[in-house]
Amino acid sequence: MSGPESIVSSEARPARAPLTIPALRRHKVRDGVEPLVMLTAYDAPTARLAAAAGIDLLLVGDSVGTAVLGYDSTVPVTLDDIVHHAKAVRRGAPHAQMVADLPFLTYQVSDEQAVTNAGRLVQEGGADAVKLEGGRAQADRIRAIVSAGIPVVGHIGLTPQSAGALGGMRVQGRDLDGALALIEDARAVEAAGAHMLVVEVVPAELGALITETVSIPTIGIGAGAACDGQVLVWTDLAGLTAKALDEAIRPRFAAPTLDLNALLEDAFAGFAAAVRSGAYPQPQHTYPMKPEVLAAVREALPAPLAADGARDA
Repeated sequence: MSGPESIVSSEARPARAPLTIPALRRHKVRDGVEPLVMLTAYDAPTARLAAAAGIDLLLVGDSVGTAVLGYDSTVPVTLDDIVHHAKAVRRGAPHAQMVADLPFLTYQVSDEQAVTNAGRLVQEGGADAVKLEGGRAQADRIRAIVSAGIPVVGHIGLTPQSAGALGGMRVQGRDLDGALALIEDARAVEAAGAHMLVVEVVPAELGALITETVSIPTIGIGAGAACDGQVLVWTDLAGLTAKALDEAIRPRFAAPTLDLNALLEDAFAGFAAAVRSGAYPQPQHTYPMKPEVLAAVREALPAPLAADGARDA
């Protein structure tokens, strides 16, 4: 948990103009600019708050499956799910730079499938760019989507959609072959035309090497401080999923800055207690009717039957 000294008040937050795709492509920390800040968002209120807080990029990730929809992985998330949530995020933050994920099996089959589904995320969902997982194996897909005029963010390292093939949610690139393969993946993603690259769960030293190797910005998640930016799932950041995750399996990079889980649970319990005790609602929570209107309504109602027996007479 971070202390009060780490929190910047809303009055002190500088206004931040939305970043364009060309500006993002050139955004390297080694050139003296600040690191990029990306946060997931799945609904309008969260998007509005994130944009107001100065977050540079909003990601409508397929992490919505595990963070919001109750799935055990991101695999069940559909394209319709992402479109639905992207539309909500766009309504909440109409001027934000928004990236939307292409879910599992919505781009792997063919270039045509990839372009069509990426187009839906832009045309229907309002996304500024799409993100897909994979390095050299998906270079042709990236190239096809970019050629159609749709900006692409790459994603290498731990790729949750194919975590089963990687041996689970494990650190990637720890040995020589794995590290060199990820560097080649990064180069392939850049060469295919992606303007940005998410690097997930690799050793910090490898995150730094990848960042040095490519000219496009890298966005790390569990990839060290040398990346050109950082991204987190907002429910992890806010501690909303803290009780649902076992301490032994919670990613070390998902360090919450508050315990929203406990705050919401207390709020819900307080509401339940107030209703059950009669403390809520009070007159200040209700809307009164003018006495003469109430009297007229009562007058207009049919007279109640004197007794049950009268009904049977």
